[in-house]
Amino acid sequence: MRRRDLLAGLASVGALGGAGAVATGRVPDAIGGDELGGSEADGDRAEPIEPVTLDTVEAPGSRDGEVTLPMPDRPTFVDFFGTWCPPCEEQMPALAEAHDRIGDEVLFVSVTTEDVGGAVTEETVANWWRENDGDWLVAADVTAELAARLNVGGYPSARAIDASGRVRWATSGTHTTEEFVDGIERALDR
Repeated sequence: MRRRDLLAGLASVGALGGAGAVATGRVPDAIGGDELGGSEADGDRAEPIEPVTLDTVEAPGSRDGEVTLPMPDRPTFVDFFGTWCPPCEEQMPALAEAHDRIGDEVLFVSVTTEDVGGAVTEETVANWWRENDGDWLVAADVTAELAARLNVGGYPSARAIDASGRVRWATSGTHTTEEFVDGIERALDR
């Protein structure tokens, strides 16, 4: 099977799953189909996620280079966004406040699955980041490999992953600062 066909198939599955996630505000976990979201999420049954190395984008609070997600032996918070996504833009102030409050305790990263370096320039992402007051690490998952491993279907989506690589909180849709902090604290075992 060609890589292009595989990615097209994954995108189709993601689009169908995303419709359900957007409609319900909840996403299934990576195994077993249980939902992780809100206060009912436990994620303790999930297997550790195999890390993926992504290119980072030079933007405010970010740097040009690479990052491995989830970060081995460190709690990781991953926000999935798109520069084309109005709800992603809408929740940036809540993400910024959550980052200010708890960002030092986890690797705090926003990830786009857009074709950065191809159809979307790195400058486009950096400008969107700047316009929306992003001030933490931003990376590009152009093959959507990380998004597939974390079962991301809709945007925006977020995952809080503990130091052992297990998803402890998974959600989609916009959220408040308190909801982000509560979700991140699940990965910190609080």
